[in-house]
Amino acid sequence: MNWQSFKNILDQNAEKELQFQYAEKQFVDSTFHITEIKQAPIVSVDCGGQMNSWMEIIVQLWEPSERQTSRSMKVSKALSIINLVEKSLPLNPLATVKIEFGNSRFDTRQLYPGELIATDETFIVNLIPDYTQCKALTRGQSCGIAAASESTDSACCTPESGCC
Repeated sequence: MNWQSFKNILDQNAEKELQFQYAEKQFVDSTFHITEIKQAPIVSVDCGGQMNSWMEIIVQLWEPSERQTSRSMKVSKALSIINLVEKSLPLNPLATVKIEFGNSRFDTRQLYPGELIATDETFIVNLIPDYTQCKALTRGQSCGIAAASESTDSACCTPESGCC
């Protein structure tokens, strides 16, 4: 999901309580804070020698150690934080959105917004994990993976072999 789409959906649900589900039936505590919003340019070279680049917007969530029972965040509050950030840092509307979160039961990681559920009172962002991938394989390059897994010959994985 890109940043512009994410913001548009938030705008449509501004008066609802904002919740993030990071695992099945596990929600970020309602007292969470948005501690920062990062814009990260990613530039990489994959195992097939192809350069890749993209932009990510990372929204970091934090649970305070002491629960504030009367506090929960409305989508409108999140949007006010986003607007404050965008006054100083213009965010790329086409950037990929990630949500960064961790607590004592869940190692800190970056997750993608998955299913978005709007009820009468709440707006739930179900977070889904990212998985590693071989970009060369997605482009149709064999990258020598089958040969490397079927052979013990170390020559199959030399830099000029095209192997990952």
